[in-house]
Amino acid sequence: MYLRRTTRSYKGTTYTNYQLVESVRTPSGPRQRTICSLGDLGPASAEEWCKRARHLEQALLGQDDLIDSDSLDRFVDHVRSRREVRASRPPRQAATGDRHIAVDPHRVSTEQHREAGPVHVGYQFWQRLGLNGILQEVGLPKTTQRLACVMTLNRLIQPASEHAMPNWIRRTALTDILESNFDALEETALYRTLDQLYPHRVAIEALQ
Repeated sequence: MYLRRTTRSYKGTTYTNYQLVESVRTPSGPRQRTICSLGDLGPASAEEWCKRARHLEQALLGQDDLIDSDSLDRFVDHVRSRREVRASRPPRQAATGDRHIAVDPHRVSTEQHREAGPVHVGYQFWQRLGLNGILQEVGLPKTTQRLACVMTLNRLIQPASEHAMPNWIRRTALTDILESNFDALEETALYRTLDQLYPHRVAIEALQ
C-alpha cells in the first residue's frame, strides 16, 4: 500500500487529496486500486503520514496498533467494510462466459516433470537433416529409426551410457514428440539398435 497525492484547482484555490492505494494483479497485468480517500492530511510531515499508512496496513493484517488514533481507526473500519463488500460480490464473468478463479502459487504442485526445450530443438535438427529418410533408405525399420533418434539426441544433450539412457529418455518430452511409449524401454533394445546401425555406417555417412 502507498499514499497517492492528487490536486485540483477550483476558482483559484488548489485542493489536495490523499488516497490510500494498493497494487493488485489482474489478467491484464499489475493495476493500482484505490482503497479509500483520506482527504487533506496536512499539516503533517511526509514521514508522519507514511507511518500512519504503515499502521493502517498492519491493522488490516491483524497486528497490534502502534499508535492511537480515532480517525485512523475509522479508516481501518472503512477499508475493512470495503473489502467485505468486494468479497461478497459474485465473481465477474469474462467475455467468453468463463469465470475467473483465484490461484495461490504457493499451493500449486506439479508432477511428471519433463524436459522439453533441448530435445525439441534437437529433434528439429534431426528432421531438417532428413536422418529418418536416410535410415529408411538403408533398410532400417521405424523402431530402429526412432531409437537411433533418441540415442543421438542423448549424445547431443546429456551423454549417458546405454544403461542410464532409458531413464533420461523418460525424463524428457520425447514420448510426446515422437508419439512413442518408452516406459518399458531397456538398455538391450539400445544395444540392438547399435548393432543394426553398425553394418550401414558407410552408407549412412555417404548419404549425409
